[in-house]
Amino acid sequence: MFQAALARLVAPIFSIILLGSGCGPTYHEYWRDAQFAMMDGKYGPARDFLVQCERRRPRNVENLHDLGVCSMMIAEEKFKQMNHAAAMRELDRSIAYFNSALDDTPDYQVSIEGKNRALELKGQFEDALKQAEWTAKYVGPSAREYIFLARELEERGDKDGALLRYRQAVTMEPKNIEGYVAMAQFLIRERNEPEAVRYLQEAHTINPRDEWVVEQLNKRGMLPIVPARTAAVP
Repeated sequence: MFQAALARLVAPIFSIILLGSGCGPTYHEYWRDAQFAMMDGKYGPARDFLVQCERRRPRNVENLHDLGVCSMMIAEEKFKQMNHAAAMRELDRSIAYFNSALDDTPDYQVSIEGKNRALELKGQFEDALKQAEWTAKYVGPSAREYIFLARELEERGDKDGALLRYRQAVTMEPKNIEGYVAMAQFLIRERNEPEAVRYLQEAHTINPRDEWVVEQLNKRGMLPIVPARTAAVP
């Protein structure tokens, strides 16, 4: 599940590389090398490059976030190697980096999600839930924050709490397709097809081009028929 979300956690910024005139590599050269290393799954070398970035440009929020991601992914590797002590140390380091990013930008969503994931990997599920609740209350409120909290509650088996938060996401931003899609996905998982279709249809009204919504409605034979255009009467 985390691998699927990794694209959201890695800062997606590939800007023009500015070459410096000094003798050593510049911030942008180190940052570029770090991004390529991360995309190749080489998180140890990537972190080394990012540390050099931090020395050249301290407290850059994207760089701090990527440092948190690298440490978390190294922790994942340590868990696979059955080195739990080293994994826990890496997770502590990851959380510290995410906290530093959030100290600068409290609503930096990818770092909020990254910190939450790191807390879950440490087994601190209650802390992860408190983080999600705090975010929804103080950083938001927004549909995205309520969806985030709803998913945390759903993962812990609190289906009623999750349903309430999904509904709040829709109510908070009634023109935002994300809330309707999240609610439909939840209802599909709960095998409540009639209600799922209703939210899918609402989502389709907001954005008829959303591929996932179109696919789900078509699968259920509920995709609205677009009337054929008729020639104008002279």
